[in-house]
Amino acid sequence: MHDPSALFRFDEHDIHLPMVVLEELDANKKGMSEAARNVRQVSRFIDQMIHGADKQHIDHGIEIPGEHRLNGPGNRRPGRLFFQTRPNQALLPDTLPGSRADNSILENCLMLQEAHPDARVTLVSKDINLRIKATILGVHAEDYFNDRTLEDADLLYGGAEALAPDFWEAHSTAMDSWKEDGRTFYRVRGERVPHWQVNEFIYLDDESQFEAIVRETDGDSAVIELAQSYRGRNTIWGVTARNREQNFALNLLMSENVDFVTVLGPAGTGKTLLTLAAALAQTMDQGRFREIIMTRVTVPLGEDIGFLPGTEEEKMEPWMGALMDNLEVLTQSQEGGEWGRAATQDLLRSRIKIRSLNFMRGRTFLNRFIIIDEAQNLTPKQMKALITRAGPGTKVLCLGNVSQIDTPYLTETTSGLTYVVNRFRGWPHAGHVTLMRGERSRLADFASESL
Repeated sequence: MHDPSALFRFDEHDIHLPMVVLEELDANKKGMSEAARNVRQVSRFIDQMIHGADKQHIDHGIEIPGEHRLNGPGNRRPGRLFFQTRPNQALLPDTLPGSRADNSILENCLMLQEAHPDARVTLVSKDINLRIKATILGVHAEDYFNDRTLEDADLLYGGAEALAPDFWEAHSTAMDSWKEDGRTFYRVRGERVPHWQVNEFIYLDDESQFEAIVRETDGDSAVIELAQSYRGRNTIWGVTARNREQNFALNLLMSENVDFVTVLGPAGTGKTLLTLAAALAQTMDQGRFREIIMTRVTVPLGEDIGFLPGTEEEKMEPWMGALMDNLEVLTQSQEGGEWGRAATQDLLRSRIKIRSLNFMRGRTFLNRFIIIDEAQNLTPKQMKALITRAGPGTKVLCLGNVSQIDTPYLTETTSGLTYVVNRFRGWPHAGHVTLMRGERSRLADFASESL
């Protein structure tokens, strides 16, 4: 139900499906939820695999299709899919009656251990409590790891790399520089260059404030461009970068060559404000986009408040408090007093559309600036469904904090946000930056560090 293609992810190992698992699939097949759709897909996979097989073939195990990796001198044999064909024996302690689905699965594992003493029986489940009970009963249990994009969230690509203090001394002899359309470029060669990604930021952590973005890579050489500075008077819709990472983010947000941007960071680092300022500048001032579309997963922080009346936009509005707060900040500097600010805010809101994720399937957005907020709560499949809505001239922004995941069964390593950061890494039209420093208030900064 978590990954419908899981049957094909175990290489040469045999898979045994207890009958109660098929019962659980049947009980959860109805509905329009992600889990129900996954269940129906799994059922179709199983139906295709057993099509035309007789009872003897099923008892012997059905070969699982797929590529089989090499193991030493020869090929590994393909794994087989087995189904439970005998009733469970009373192998569980009296404290765990076999009537519950979890306990029936455990009983099946104990039966397999008895029937195949030379094989290693492993229970694979996303259910932590089931794994705990299995370990107590002497059954080896593991989490499902194949959905992980990374082994550890600490390995997630950060989008920026600090250069060694002697960078210029070590690379000046093999460096070319030129100017083009008012922009400064360098061609650099060196040991670290092959590790750079396209659209990755590099900087010197000293008084020079050298900041550049990698534009091309070719073996041990790369073309880098000096990053635009959005500090001081060079503002975007009245917003300036307060630190290095925010300046990197604005460079990606304002770039015409970058179609997909991911911005990660804790609360208060400026993700939404920077994105909204860049969106308004390119929509209202430059006319590059027709409108701004903002959406997010509707996962409540506390208890659900229930049914919300109104249109799609009115139902989504309570979830978009961050949008309203940042719009207020962006219109504070407008002239004309209270009436002028209110008129400006109404004008801006007319160009910003709030949409629900539930109605995105099948749509195509042309010349839109799409902001996906709280993207850490999306699965990889949902993320793919959203990003593939982008048509010509559309830019997609994903904002989130992988340490604040509210969706059940998603972790830092399996989140859709982690997935797209890793998959789009190095693509010439995508960029990523992780914001480090909170800029909301001293109270918010202290709370983030201390609580």
